[in-house]
Amino acid sequence: MVKHGEPYSDPKRYRRLVGKLIYLTITRPDISFAMGVVSQFMQALCVDHWAAILRILRYIKKTPKQGLLYENKGDTHISGNCDANWARPPIDRRSTTGFCISIGGNVVSWKSKKQNTVVRSSAKAEYRAMASVTCKLIWVKQLIQELEFAYVQPMKLYCDNQAALHIASNPIFHERIKHIEIDCHFVREKLLAKEISTEFVNSSLDVYPIKWRLEI
Repeated sequence: MVKHGEPYSDPKRYRRLVGKLIYLTITRPDISFAMGVVSQFMQALCVDHWAAILRILRYIKKTPKQGLLYENKGDTHISGNCDANWARPPIDRRSTTGFCISIGGNVVSWKSKKQNTVVRSSAKAEYRAMASVTCKLIWVKQLIQELEFAYVQPMKLYCDNQAALHIASNPIFHERIKHIEIDCHFVREKLLAKEISTEFVNSSLDVYPIKWRLEI
């Protein structure tokens, strides 16, 4: 999306609609990425941004049955799926992290958020996503323990980037990953403690519990 263009004539209408759609993400995580994009332009919006909002509305209209389904499968295994769109937005080239957490195959938590800094490879963007979902997995595990529910260990972490998975299992650090060293130590610590285990998943297959990213 462009940052500048022909100004939109009714910014209040835009902001109201963005607020309503953000509320809708409570049950429609599939539009979380798109809402993260359009909400960046609340103060300086243009006609293209309004057109993006209309595309989101058309998508929602075409998919009225899309949402969250919770089934009792008698399973309490905790798993997390993560992804990152490396340097995709041309505005600032900061990657976006997306993840979802499932318990027994039912999605209970999700997030789509722009990363704080620009990274120079897709592996680093994916690894930061891995660190984010690992933090959330640990939090969910602690909540389950507090509620005194049984759960299966280790928790499974799915990622579609082989290079990021290699960084997690390779104890050798070098200059190219120095700036994500804290994330590396954190994820590896949880791997060694057998709190999580990692597994490659092909992003081209329809295996993610939700499609958290909607390109606009």
